[in-house]
Amino acid sequence: MRACNQAIIDRMQSSVPLIPQLGAHLVAAGGKRLRPLLTLASARLCGYQPSAEQQRHVGLAACVEFIHTATLLHDDVVDESTLRRGMASANALFGNKSSVLVGDFLFARSFQLMTADGSLKVMAILSEASATIAEGEVLQMSTQNDLSTPIERYLEVIHGKTAALFAAACRVGAVVAEQSEKEELALEAYGTNLGMAFQLVDDALDYAADQQVLGKTIGDDLREGKITLPVLAAYDAGTEEERVFWKRVIEDNEQTDADLPRALDIIARTDAIKTTLKRAERYAHKAAEALEVFPDSELKALLVKTVLYTVNRVN
Repeated sequence: MRACNQAIIDRMQSSVPLIPQLGAHLVAAGGKRLRPLLTLASARLCGYQPSAEQQRHVGLAACVEFIHTATLLHDDVVDESTLRRGMASANALFGNKSSVLVGDFLFARSFQLMTADGSLKVMAILSEASATIAEGEVLQMSTQNDLSTPIERYLEVIHGKTAALFAAACRVGAVVAEQSEKEELALEAYGTNLGMAFQLVDDALDYAADQQVLGKTIGDDLREGKITLPVLAAYDAGTEEERVFWKRVIEDNEQTDADLPRALDIIARTDAIKTTLKRAERYAHKAAEALEVFPDSELKALLVKTVLYTVNRVN
């Protein structure tokens, strides 16, 4: 991971001063680096043996993080977010134009890392994931402020915006280790289900965490009219009066300072967080099951613990 972090810093260098300046802000903001960790762990789980001359898993882990960070930069502009990981977001500090263009730069860097790896299969997996992420974000925009969105469509959104990159991050680890399709698909399934659980918990946290834990302003999803499972579950289980409330704040986007506390009360009363977490736990169970094709090891146990960590963040 130290080598991956160094690769990220090295690849953020540019003769255009704003790029490393904004890059330094992103590195300082930290983050769990979960996606690149999954690439590194998946490669090692599959027996990949790096050499001093060749460390493909490190370059691809950095590539995965660049894809993720580029999407975060663009997301914060679209969502008009002011916080990211508890710090001022890049767009709040540097402006929307700079964030979008540096996001484009990071996407370009990710494709440079893909081509440097030299595997068409790796490029196919990661470029497909990049396209799916973009589709997921556009799909989320089309469901915004629409309480008639079916849960299946919501799950399609979070698969695109989150789970697809988790899946790709894991699968390329098996590819660099030259494992069979069985191991590739097992790790892809692990990543997909882990990503689904991760995003479901993130959506629950927006209504069940304090700002320091979440790393962004509580209630952002409500203010932006995002359709997430806590809202859909609360709307479905609510009274007629509560449904009128949701239609006003979500569909009509008419909100006052008193609306977030009311939303939190309704979500608590209808057990919408519990409903969301139960679904997350089902995906988490599938993620752990997907690893059964691999022999028991310390690394496999840690990947299972990663699943448990993901679903327990709300606590």
